[in-house]
Amino acid sequence: MQRDAVPDPSDLQTLIPAVAARYAGASRFTREFVPSKLRRDPATAAVLGLARRAGGLGHVVDLGCGRGQLGILLLLGGGATRVTGLDLDLRKVAEAGAAAAGLPAAFSAADLVRTEVPGGDTVLMADVLYQLPGGTQVRVLEGMARAARRRVVMRLFDPDRGWRSAFGMAMERAGRAIRRDGAAVQPMPVPEVAALLGRAGFRCTVTPCWAGTPLPNVLLVAERG
Repeated sequence: MQRDAVPDPSDLQTLIPAVAARYAGASRFTREFVPSKLRRDPATAAVLGLARRAGGLGHVVDLGCGRGQLGILLLLGGGATRVTGLDLDLRKVAEAGAAAAGLPAAFSAADLVRTEVPGGDTVLMADVLYQLPGGTQVRVLEGMARAARRRVVMRLFDPDRGWRSAFGMAMERAGRAIRRDGAAVQPMPVPEVAALLGRAGFRCTVTPCWAGTPLPNVLLVAERG
């Protein structure tokens, strides 16, 4: 396929149903969630586009992989050669493993705060860092930097995007109140994330990743120098 800056919409129109078909044996919620998430989330096109521009992301270590749909999409689309996924939720990991049957992928349950990050060409983390306890975020980032042979890719909640950040914080707090989730929302300033990775030898770029949404999400790509 042509490596365009943004994936041809026909790519996603083909890939998303192919990914969704792999979850046929999952719960009804998951069967509906997976294609909806891939279609609606700007990170889908952003990460696939990066994979095309880079000529593939190699072995992708997906931290906080959830149900594994983004890693499976990368595999089916030729954007990754192998995927290792870690997530705290046992049920999601089981669904990811079942959906990835026959693919070069492995999904395991792990607490990212207490687990050493496995080595890979690309270490990917989407929408997870700000959910970790503030005192552990630097340590997790340092582990990602050590593990990434080529790059670190992160979708981050940017706390310095004005009204977007205020709206995003309100949504996060409302969601936690509904779920009775006592976890704090502690987004680390993006320049601090970039500076830490820069000290570890990476060149960082940050671009908006909120297309069509009012959220303050950005995509940080850190390439090893």
